[in-house]
Amino acid sequence: MIIMGIDPGTARIGYGIIEKTGGKLSYSDCGLIMPSGDNLRKRLRSLEIKLDSLIKKTKPNKAGVEKLFFSKNKKTAMDVAHARGIIINTLEKSGVEIIELSPLEVKLGVTGYGNASKKAVSGMVSKILGVSTDNIIDDATDALAIAITTAYTKQVE
Repeated sequence: MIIMGIDPGTARIGYGIIEKTGGKLSYSDCGLIMPSGDNLRKRLRSLEIKLDSLIKKTKPNKAGVEKLFFSKNKKTAMDVAHARGIIINTLEKSGVEIIELSPLEVKLGVTGYGNASKKAVSGMVSKILGVSTDNIIDDATDALAIAITTAYTKQVE
């Protein structure tokens, strides 16, 4: 099973791709989607096109998308909420099973501690997948953590 994790944003969206074979997880890919455009509408359309291309390339069976936690800046929160909508819609149109996870659920799923630091999450991602996260940008490491948690989360509706 191929699992995608997505850490939403507007300027850069982290993604992580892992494979689950039996009970073993292995690293496939990670990186950033960098939407282009000089306004929000154009960046959202760019995000949709780039994410659709990534989905076609990697063919995930399941995707985890981090829920919006909170933001002191309401405009930023609204923009990220728009991006999440595009992400969820694009995954849904592609037939990918979607699981939404809070930051606390991801930290708990990867480290066993809901208030774990970014460094602790990165360290556990490295151990679980057997790859160094030293040169991986935080958004992509977070996306891998989302993918790991998604791998062991059952959809409840």
